[in-house]
Amino acid sequence: MRYPLGKCCFLQSLKNNTFNTTSEEEIFEIIVVHIVEVLPGVDPHNVSMHDSLNDLGANSVDRAEIVMMTLESLSLNIPRVEVFGTHNIEELVELLHTKLVAT
Repeated sequence: MRYPLGKCCFLQSLKNNTFNTTSEEEIFEIIVVHIVEVLPGVDPHNVSMHDSLNDLGANSVDRAEIVMMTLESLSLNIPRVEVFGTHNIEELVELLHTKLVAT
């Protein structure tokens, strides 16, 4: 996995909620970081945009936590019901990117 700011800076920015991004690739990387935090058995190199969180072994609580952490990292305040309609990571990335661009 490539981190646009370097892994150390990327992860620190996530922790500080100072990561200002609009790139779909960066949003994907943020989601993958949170997937690995919640599901430590997942290899980040094996996560693809076409995977669903279910495919990766996330239960409903895990999925909610990954989504919540991602929204916090992106400083997005949108109704969670909008996010839970996505079927795979690609749809989630596209939705979040659209919301970021609109703000």
